Amino acid sequence: MGFRFRFVFLFLFLFWFLVLGSGFAAAQPRAAQPPSPAGVAGPRAQPSERVLVIPFENPTREPRILWIGEASAVLLADDLNAFGKRAYTREERLDAFQRLQVPPVATLSHATVIRLGQVVGATHVVIGSFRLTGGMISVRTQNIRLDTGRMEHEFVEAGPLEDLFAIFGRVSRRLAGQSASDAPPPRPALPVFENYVKGLIATSTPAKIGYLEAAIKLDPGFDRARLALWNVQYDDANGQAALVAAAAVAETSPMYARARFSVALSLIQLNRLDDAFATLRTLADRGPSATVMNNIGVIQLRRPVTPETGRATYYFNQALKLDEDDQDYYFNLGYAYWAEKDAASATLWLREAVRRDPADGEAHAVLAAALQATGAAAEAARESELATQLSSTYAEWAKRPATPGEAIPRRLERLKLSLEVSTLYRIDNAIAITGQREQKELAAFHLDRGRRLFEQGSNSEAVTELSRAIYLSPYEAAAHLLLGRIHLRTGETAAAIDAFKIALWSQESVEGRIALAQAYLQVKDTAAARSALERALSLDPNSSEARELLGKLAP
Repeated sequence: MGFRFRFVFLFLFLFWFLVLGSGFAAAQPRAAQPPSPAGVAGPRAQPSERVLVIPFENPTREPRILWIGEASAVLLADDLNAFGKRAYTREERLDAFQRLQVPPVATLSHATVIRLGQVVGATHVVIGSFRLTGGMISVRTQNIRLDTGRMEHEFVEAGPLEDLFAIFGRVSRRLAGQSASDAPPPRPALPVFENYVKGLIATSTPAKIGYLEAAIKLDPGFDRARLALWNVQYDDANGQAALVAAAAVAETSPMYARARFSVALSLIQLNRLDDAFATLRTLADRGPSATVMNNIGVIQLRRPVTPETGRATYYFNQALKLDEDDQDYYFNLGYAYWAEKDAASATLWLREAVRRDPADGEAHAVLAAALQATGAAAEAARESELATQLSSTYAEWAKRPATPGEAIPRRLERLKLSLEVSTLYRIDNAIAITGQREQKELAAFHLDRGRRLFEQGSNSEAVTELSRAIYLSPYEAAAHLLLGRIHLRTGETAAAIDAFKIALWSQESVEGRIALAQAYLQVKDTAAARSALERALSLDPNSSEARELLGKLAP
């Protein structure tokens, strides 16, 4: 009877916690003051299916149709999103390419494609090729399901080159399981779209501008090309030309909100902060947006504020209320409190920032300064040491302060460059609000699951479990070490090096030093690898693995 009673009691408790407790928490108003770290919600879940479309290959290397490779990815992602699927945008895809240090125009192996899919958290990767024969183009498409590694669909669509949109429309409908009556989004004329895509993939700024201006000349209403031109000019620090490009988008355009956001970014670049503030406030009145509130907060950090315009901390708080998943908002809020000389609040929010991204050296450095200001000298020294481990930049801050008497430079606040929210790195996490002891037990549980998934080769699932463990216990050396091994396995060497450094800072070990040396060898940093191996041997002179690796290095 006693066992049955305990079982029923435990079941009822779990029911109350998961259902009633979550409902009660959701009904409570958000506190004006920062909540305790345990009370900050974890990231929200992503859609169950996520698709990464890789630019299709051109096996014949026919020069006049090279642009169709990029066009294929743009068209299919647009169509799949219009059909209600979750396909990653071109910007998210390029971000993933950059993380893996893969050239965005290279022909990729299946192994690299799968790694890219795992990096973005995709469930499906779409690849393919196209071939032009006379005036006819044939498109072969393959849909890979990542959890099984199997082809779900493989098919060919063909037709005249001038029917390119119709061909890819049929491809997208087959991928999405849509009927022929479901229409993809409207398209411009084919020559307009061709110039637009050529502007996206051109390698020089003048060529990009030339193609995009040609597209706009052919179709002045094709605002997608105007915003692409804005992006080129903004990246080239040509703020005035960028402002002109974005300001030309009419209020009746579906892309008007995005264009006004870009106008504000150009005004910030030109240091016209009052105009930028007014632009973003008008945009905020049209509808709430975390990215808009964040950028208003950045403006308020960079200019004198008044009671009428509000403090930066207010706007960063609003951004967090709208989006609790983005680590940058936690950093900005902590940094803003630091700028307001509120070290205690800065410490609270910067702790939350490093929980979500333990490799954020800037957050560790500002947190160290805030801890020092609150009298926590020992903890401050450890955070400062970790910041220095992650980058030598932070050591320079202390040696040569940007402002006399200030160890932390100004202008560290982080702007958002897109109105849309990127979900690229967001992890499907459901972290319980528990006490310290329960957090440690839950962290150990996720660490154990992550270890088993790592051994099974399930990299994506292992990263999710290890990220949960790190959120609950930010300096768990074993979790960082395993995470580094996964990054090394999937080709994310820079991320692996950061993870190994955090693991060693948390708890030095021979295993960690050897892993760090292996990562350095992948980037051909022989001196750093040698140093790591020599440190491993000083910890354990009998380590055969360290001695063997060291023996393989050139003198």
